[in-house]
Amino acid sequence: QVQLVESGGGLAQPGGSLRLSCAASGFAFGVYAMRWYRQTPGKGRELVAAIGSGDDSTNYADSVKGRFTISRDNAKNTVYLQMNSLKPEDTAVYYCNAGWLARTYWGQGTQVTVSS
Repeated sequence: QVQLVESGGGLAQPGGSLRLSCAASGFAFGVYAMRWYRQTPGKGRELVAAIGSGDDSTNYADSVKGRFTISRDNAKNTVYLQMNSLKPEDTAVYYCNAGWLARTYWGQGTQVTVSS
């Protein structure tokens, strides 16, 4: 059974940090590109960060460049999103995604709220 389980969300103050984790099981994690998306009410899902399967190349949305870092640990089947210098506009539900060829899997999401 394929599972992507996000954790690490919560409430942070502006300028603060959070680290999201996504634990994967039930598929060959190492061959999948991994991505973090976020969604706010009334908007579609926005791609925040992505990391490749082979060379671990990374890509970021312009809005998070220099503040967020995506990484993966293939031994632990886990992908991370380190979020620093958080802003209120980072408030969203964050989703983990795995993709390989035509296959794609989603986690259930974790809420991140940035507020003073």
